[in-house]
Amino acid sequence: MMRMLVRPVLVCALLSLPSAALAQNPNPLTANAKVQFGALSGFVVRSAEKVPEGLYLFRPTAEVRTMAQLFGHVADAMFSMCATAAGAKPPRTGLEKETAKPLLVAALKEGVSYCNSVYDGMTDQKGTETVPFVFGPATPRLSVLYFVVSHTYEHYGNLVTYMRLNKIVPPSSETPAKPQQ
Repeated sequence: MMRMLVRPVLVCALLSLPSAALAQNPNPLTANAKVQFGALSGFVVRSAEKVPEGLYLFRPTAEVRTMAQLFGHVADAMFSMCATAAGAKPPRTGLEKETAKPLLVAALKEGVSYCNSVYDGMTDQKGTETVPFVFGPATPRLSVLYFVVSHTYEHYGNLVTYMRLNKIVPPSSETPAKPQQ
């Protein structure tokens, strides 16, 4: 009887570790924003790597961005918004005009790295300080970092549609590998 109780309790304890670790973090809001950014930016980078270069100029209709423009726009936004949150100038701009897959994949990875450095330097207290941002003259730094997440989600949704139209399974829908037995 005792063995039957131990296993569910152990499973629940293991599942709660990430939540407990986040709650014990002295900057839980910043840590949560970074976790969300990490998961989503990983999907975008994997998408850029997965899409064949021949599809980088694909666009479903003439009125919307190409895949290359979407990847470049997301990279530009990462540099711009994370720089805003840091109170700095963006280290790179103009990526939406690029079309070469290797350049865009590298730019996305660099943008992710740059944003991670900003998240790493942020605290919840510093995140309450305001900076000028496109959506208001006094926007908390942490709100800008959360906006990086929501903006990236928005355009990842576009990319998912573009990939599905080309019979490519998006990274967020890939079947996880089954463990070896």
